[in-house]
Amino acid sequence: MDKDTNVNEKPFLYTMSLINGKWKMHILFWLSKRKVLRYSELKRLLGKITHKMLSTQLKELEHDKLIIRTEYQQVPPKVEYSLSETGLSLMPVLNSICYWGTKHMNDNE
Repeated sequence: MDKDTNVNEKPFLYTMSLINGKWKMHILFWLSKRKVLRYSELKRLLGKITHKMLSTQLKELEHDKLIIRTEYQQVPPKVEYSLSETGLSLMPVLNSICYWGTKHMNDNE
């Protein structure tokens, strides 16, 4: 099969590299709904995610500038997570996915 030279897949691949994985979109979903969440709140909302996985996913989302990590110097330590401007700009895509799911989730029943 010949490669289609008229199709630029780079934007798609870049976007998928930022949101790929079982938990990233779920984390972004909850941050879009609650605006600011602490680590323990995210862990509770996500259910069966492991500490290591949540920590890794949060670090990757922060590295990719989709979320903001705010650390408060107090005892005990307090860390909050929120969507960055870039993360907020992704929310129309997430909302479209939710809309599509609402329309089609009963199709297979």
